[in-house]
Amino acid sequence: MGRHREIEVKLKIDDVAKLVRALKALPAKQSARVHEQDMLFDTDDGFFRKREAILRLRTLMRANAVSGMARNRDVRKAREGILTFKGRVEGANLTGRRYKEREEIEFQIRNVGRFAGLLRRLGMRPWFRYEKYRTTYTSGRYPGLKLELDETPIGFFLELEGPKRQICRAAEALGYSSADFVTASYLELYAAERPRSRPNSRSMLFHKKKIAKL
Repeated sequence: MGRHREIEVKLKIDDVAKLVRALKALPAKQSARVHEQDMLFDTDDGFFRKREAILRLRTLMRANAVSGMARNRDVRKAREGILTFKGRVEGANLTGRRYKEREEIEFQIRNVGRFAGLLRRLGMRPWFRYEKYRTTYTSGRYPGLKLELDETPIGFFLELEGPKRQICRAAEALGYSSADFVTASYLELYAAERPRSRPNSRSMLFHKKKIAKL
């Protein structure tokens, strides 16, 4: 945990099985699959949104521990998580931006439910909630790079986070180019993809829990 400069891109994945084979061929080492539940907090007057920043509280659970649990109990049951502040995306108003770059500060939270209560006592409220299943890969060929395969309610994405050179090298090895880079957040992607029947939905959640085998 701590403060660092985040540099990342996403890749939209249409063929997950093909991507997993490509990751193994790098070769890349796979970590345990986890379920991430995120809540974005802000003040009533939108302090963070006005500054194009976010304050996110994330709950982490092993994927197999989530199966069968009621979604509204996840935060209360899970104790550990991460509080993240992300500053304004650099070059946010520039078209054709290849990478998402911003300041990121993270803190380990031992009791997510209690900390969420503290944020509310300080006048903050959760205004967007989303979840995903994430599997992280690393490869000795690409030092400092994290390859994170996300299963989300709007599809599969691979996030590449680390040095720009390693992002480009790994993307090319997986069959992608900079033309495929996506710098939009999941909030922005969901806003573009959400059903017309739910235009003001503040939750990007799975309708049914389904754990795919990757």
